[in-house]
Amino acid sequence: MVQLDSVYVRYGHHVALEHVSGHFEAGSLTAVIGANGAGKSTLLKGLANLLTVDGAQLSGAITVAAPSSAIAYLPQCLDIDRHFPMRVYDCVLSGCWQHTGPWRSVDAEVRTRVAAALHTTGLEQLAHQPLGNLSGGQLQRVLFARLLAQDAQLIVLDEPFSAVDTQTTQDLLVQVRRWHRQGRTVVAAVHDQAQVRQHFPRSLWLGNRVLAWGTTHEVLADKGIQRA
Repeated sequence: MVQLDSVYVRYGHHVALEHVSGHFEAGSLTAVIGANGAGKSTLLKGLANLLTVDGAQLSGAITVAAPSSAIAYLPQCLDIDRHFPMRVYDCVLSGCWQHTGPWRSVDAEVRTRVAAALHTTGLEQLAHQPLGNLSGGQLQRVLFARLLAQDAQLIVLDEPFSAVDTQTTQDLLVQVRRWHRQGRTVVAAVHDQAQVRQHFPRSLWLGNRVLAWGTTHEVLADKGIQRA
């Protein structure tokens, strides 16, 4: 699904990624792990074709075997403006942008897709609430519902379980595993190694470069990487 060839990214004088090469197989479920500042968010933005938005300088190549409309990206909660005047329903509906565009009306198929996403994430009773009224866990459910409505083949998640309650985390992990069973490719930045061991078959350990990449058992068993 994704091929990385000597990817080098810097912001001004700061090098975020240095000669990262490898690939994410189609249908794989991979945790991206590493310390703060290791380049995890930069890599995920690269997969979602968003590095130019941040003004990053990129060399090497990131090749995705899917059109941009088939890529779904969930940013960190810190990047979300919770005071933007939008209802839960409208935020989820925005995941269907590739189907509606700026001029087409919202047809029955799209409404059904949004309703199903709200039901799956337990948000039916909050559909008409503004985003600013939601808790952190509720907002994360909204963002997952938006991804469900988008129906993408490559799903990129940046710290999807941070700052949310335990029940929400478990519910969202169920959805991640469901995407994996459906054959979608999921790449997620995750801090909790217990979650990585239990739910992610493959892992990429970053330290601005690839420190280890393979099965989670192999990567987390590497004592040299653990010390680093």
